[in-house]
Amino acid sequence: MAQQMLSTQFWNPAQRIMNQYAPCDDGTCNAPYVYWWHAHTIDVLVDGLIRTNDPRYTQRIGEAFEGARTLNGGTLLHNWYDDMQWMALALLRAYEATGENRYLEGAQELWSDIQGGWNDHCGGGIAWKKDQLDYKNTPANAPAAILAARLYKVLGRAADLDWARRIYTWNKTHLVDIATGFVWDGMNRLGDGRLEDEWHFTYNQGAYLGAGLALFEATGEQTYLQDALRTADAALIRLIDAASGLLPYEGDGDGGLFKGIFVRYLALLVQVVPRPDLVAILQHNADVLWKAGRDLDTDLMGLSWDERPQDRVSLSGQQSGLMLLEALATLERQSLLS
Repeated sequence: MAQQMLSTQFWNPAQRIMNQYAPCDDGTCNAPYVYWWHAHTIDVLVDGLIRTNDPRYTQRIGEAFEGARTLNGGTLLHNWYDDMQWMALALLRAYEATGENRYLEGAQELWSDIQGGWNDHCGGGIAWKKDQLDYKNTPANAPAAILAARLYKVLGRAADLDWARRIYTWNKTHLVDIATGFVWDGMNRLGDGRLEDEWHFTYNQGAYLGAGLALFEATGEQTYLQDALRTADAALIRLIDAASGLLPYEGDGDGGLFKGIFVRYLALLVQVVPRPDLVAILQHNADVLWKAGRDLDTDLMGLSWDERPQDRVSLSGQQSGLMLLEALATLERQSLLS
């Protein structure tokens, strides 16, 4: 139902993308175009395809891919390295789900460009964007490590695994709290070398634990899995509201996607290590969202999962809610829910 309503409320057939807000009757909400939101559109459509095997998802994935490239000026390449990483991850999943080579070719084109973001500022790491090469952060490194590890599993190229290890090691060394496993956002944003440890985002925790999980799955090395579990525990201690048991409100716009990224990778971790406490967190958040955070007439979802949306709803926030519901559907199919 939630997938159907995403299409009903957001799909723009003229531009072949999801509108960035709903309602958006004339398409003007798509300027400026936010590239990385549309990477996650492809990801959630792949979720639907895997769950249903419905060819309508295959068609819509193709349309969303071409629409995203068209609105990006006819190219997949972009100024922000993290944005390209999310697109490459979505396209790699689309390739695995459909077998269509255009998605693998797109992921490899992006990966080749992403590697050019690695430089010696801050002791290594991939830059956040091409016009600020000395700013390094978790958003531009943890997804890259996931991508490289997954490409290694698909294509078997040793160089990709080497990249995954190197990127992950840099991220762990520079942006993970050694005492707890909690993940910091970035360093040197203002050119002063300062560590930004005041930004506590679900996004960073999800991407980093996803990198550890991807490397564990590629290598079988337990250290990576233990890192992922440690970060998951640290994130839940620091970010879950003690009274409500919910993940935090992190704003609209880009922040609307943050919880979705966290729950996607936490749910993947649960499938490898089915800890009841982690399952319970996901199930509770989904139950509250479905009962209290969803407009009963439109299925539009609030940014706080215990509050129904008001006025227009961002694609970013809607997709986060959908990622949570798809994650729970996956856990249910695997008999992991209580």
